[in-house]
Amino acid sequence: MRLFVAINFPAEVRARLIEIRETIRRNSVSGNFTADPNLHLTLAFLGECGKIEFELAARAVESLVFEPFTLSLGECGRFRRGGGDVWWCGLKKSTALDALQAEVSRRLTAAGFSLESRDYSPHITLCREAKLKAGFVPPKAAETAFAVRSVELMKSERLGGKLTYTAVASSLKTRAD
Repeated sequence: MRLFVAINFPAEVRARLIEIRETIRRNSVSGNFTADPNLHLTLAFLGECGKIEFELAARAVESLVFEPFTLSLGECGRFRRGGGDVWWCGLKKSTALDALQAEVSRRLTAAGFSLESRDYSPHITLCREAKLKAGFVPPKAAETAFAVRSVELMKSERLGGKLTYTAVASSLKTRAD
């Protein structure tokens, strides 16, 4: 099974991300747009895993304990790609997020996972392979803040031809609980 560790969003943040994504969709010629329930913030990508790796990753996520903190959506941007760009919404700088992501990486590495070595660049993917109409100006993300109280281990699979993300383990508590 294909796994990653993520922060999922409350309804009001997901609604704002959908608005931004739809602005991009209306101004595009083509693209592969992230489905509403699949909008998330990746902390670590694990890739294909067997049962033993799943159990190790689940234990690492379930044992996480951290102080709840607030994140805010930031500016939108893109990663340029030959077959179409990846459009994303960023987050405002957060030392708490950086610390949480580093702790997730530390625990997963200690459990034997090989993670990407590049610097962590927090972003929410809204669209892949996007080809936009000339003159498109990315939307501004209105001040949208939300509390982070949990982290999930997510499974990625195709169900009925549709990419579906499902939480399969969660951090059990925060220091505020």
